[in-house]
Amino acid sequence: MDIILLHDVELLGTAGDIITVKPGYARNFLFPRRLALRASKRNLAIADERKRNAEKRRAHDDKINQELANQLKDLEITFEVQVGEEEKMFGAITTNDIHKQLVDKGINIERHRIELVESIKSLGIYHVPVKVSLDLKPELKVYVIKA
Repeated sequence: MDIILLHDVELLGTAGDIITVKPGYARNFLFPRRLALRASKRNLAIADERKRNAEKRRAHDDKINQELANQLKDLEITFEVQVGEEEKMFGAITTNDIHKQLVDKGINIERHRIELVESIKSLGIYHVPVKVSLDLKPELKVYVIKA
């Protein structure tokens, strides 16, 4: 059965693609979830319109993401922390702390996009990747210094 995808479906294709699937899969999974339409002349016109709109939206989003990535790659954040004996920090720096600093600097990005593998627990310079989009992952420079 030929269908038109309305949304991106993993392992099948992107919105607007015309693909062939088994009738049961289309009837029982794709159609009830409004992920696809049956391929007819009327539905092809609808899918064409949606695909054009999606392309415009994607181009606009790419432009905004590129601007954000350029802002982030040039940005440096400094944390002044209390240290004890042998330069050991009290506490740690987490994604929440980095997110608060970014918001204070006027950059609004979701906290879960900051890809800090584990909390920062010592003094130094760290490069923290921030996932802006699938293909853009600039690194934010984080300085942790003694107060």
